[in-house]
Amino acid sequence: MALDRAASLAESARALAAGEVTSRALVEQALERIAAGQGSLNAFRVVRAEAALAEADAADRELAAGVRGPLLGVPVAVKDDMDVAGEPTAFGCQGEFPAVAQDGEAVRRLRAAGAVVVGKTNTCEFGQWPFTEGPAFGATRNPWSTEHTPGGSSGGSAAAVAAGLVPAALGSDGAGSVRIPASWTHLIGIKPQRGRISTWPLGESFQGITVNGTLARTVADAALLLDAASGNHDLDPHRPPAVDASGAVGRDPGRLRIALALKPPFTALPARLQPEVRAKVVELAEKLAALGHTVEEADPPYGQIGLTFIPRATVGLAERVGEAPFPALLDRRTRDAARLGRLLGGAPLRAARRAEAVLHRRIGGFLTSYDVILAPTTAAPPPRIGSMLKLGGLATDRAMIAACPFAWPWNVLGWPGVNVPAGFVGQGLPVGAQLLGPANSEPLLISLAAQLEAELRWHEAWPPAWEIATDSPAA
Repeated sequence: MALDRAASLAESARALAAGEVTSRALVEQALERIAAGQGSLNAFRVVRAEAALAEADAADRELAAGVRGPLLGVPVAVKDDMDVAGEPTAFGCQGEFPAVAQDGEAVRRLRAAGAVVVGKTNTCEFGQWPFTEGPAFGATRNPWSTEHTPGGSSGGSAAAVAAGLVPAALGSDGAGSVRIPASWTHLIGIKPQRGRISTWPLGESFQGITVNGTLARTVADAALLLDAASGNHDLDPHRPPAVDASGAVGRDPGRLRIALALKPPFTALPARLQPEVRAKVVELAEKLAALGHTVEEADPPYGQIGLTFIPRATVGLAERVGEAPFPALLDRRTRDAARLGRLLGGAPLRAARRAEAVLHRRIGGFLTSYDVILAPTTAAPPPRIGSMLKLGGLATDRAMIAACPFAWPWNVLGWPGVNVPAGFVGQGLPVGAQLLGPANSEPLLISLAAQLEAELRWHEAWPPAWEIATDSPAA
């Protein structure tokens, strides 16, 4: 039998374990969808067709021998900032990059769970911006409206999952780069606790603000992929206690105290929550209240948290630029930001890192009065393709902060956040809201997201603007 594009990660794993479908059939279907969508969506930088089919055949032999694994034989995708043995890691940059010798730890763990990595998804240059475009690969487009961006920087992963090319994918989140594209493509996006999914061969990515996370159509699938990818390399500096993400799905979260935080954190540039997005987040708050939770407007005491973000982000970028094989091909905005990072790499960086503990205490104190924060993921719906691509540095920062001022503080804190779909605005463009919690609160956030999903059934909606070819029959 064949599974159609609506088959979830969990359904695919179950059907494989039951012998109802083969891994080769699922991988062939995924590759056909990717090929059909590449011209219009451009979600993938690397497609591992031959290697993925060989890995699917190996998975089928294991399944036939009675071997079982959480994702044995299931096709998934990963963002092109993650090392996959035998493939280049260009991270959105121009140039011919050499193949890497070893899987990164997150990919290694996915493979250990049995997953077949069908390809690497597009991302903007070094993951800096909330759009997925550039001269290295063109523009990745949003399945809900191909005139609009899917967001960034995990836009390729989001587009691939939203269109049903793969059931789930890994992304990374340094200032909202999982949550923003999840919100703009009607997906679940989990940004886990720092260290939950290893970023090895980097002990810390972008001075600890970037973590790996998951994108999927359902909470259960995002949690299943999180469990499969979680864990640490022996040399990882951040090693949080293990959590059972899948076990939290369907668990009653209890009656929670929820802070509705609608005010953007302080930024040096103006940011305003657009009324149509605000209305959708407020509707979600009203649904939570109807489910029995106590919801009241309250904003976390962020203070000048932006002053701690900029040194870490720019120093992290400077480190990446220093290792880039083709620096002359980098975007001028990248080079300028890296230059700033080299200036901030001494005392300003040390002060920014020390401030994290102060912020933990202050915002942690706020979270003694509330269990969860509900906030917009973005201030605006997805922008049009090309609207930010050729702006100068300051104009890009203005546009970026105007659209996406809400997500990045949780990267400074290193705490978990989950984007959930909040509905559609304007001409059917998706927007989202984020559930934010203290350290190691993934199970609480996941249980609350699953409770909302059971009521709102958001995963039943599919993009009308882009249709893939009908799946061919498979054995």
